[in-house]
Amino acid sequence: MKIAIGGDHAAVEMKQAIISKLEQAGHQVKNFGTDSADSVDYPDFGHPVAEQVESKEADLGIVICGSGNGINMTVNKHAGIRSALAWNVELAELARQHNNANILALPARFISIEEGLAIAEAFLKSEFEGGRHQRRVEKISL
Repeated sequence: MKIAIGGDHAAVEMKQAIISKLEQAGHQVKNFGTDSADSVDYPDFGHPVAEQVESKEADLGIVICGSGNGINMTVNKHAGIRSALAWNVELAELARQHNNANILALPARFISIEEGLAIAEAFLKSEFEGGRHQRRVEKISL
């Protein structure tokens, strides 16, 4: 699977741990940064991830910032993006199963790296159930 990932200065450690785990599992990962703890603006790293998923150059995306909210709002500005903020495994699974989420947003300052790894894994392993959820997903886009 091709995964696009990006995050701000609050996300560096979690993002690197997720990249390592994804690559070990055989996924192709495109890192859009940042890779420094120096203060940056999360939209600069969220937009490229959304563009990759939108254009189908990446199958799914993962974005991370301190609360997860700002970068989640950023990527959801893109047509065709359904990003879900998840702070536990169940929310990540439901986002894929019921909402066909194609980007996962993580709150680096509110979950541990281990939790982030488990949430990302659950997101990537879950699949859209379709059925009654399909018509709801179709109503998301204007």
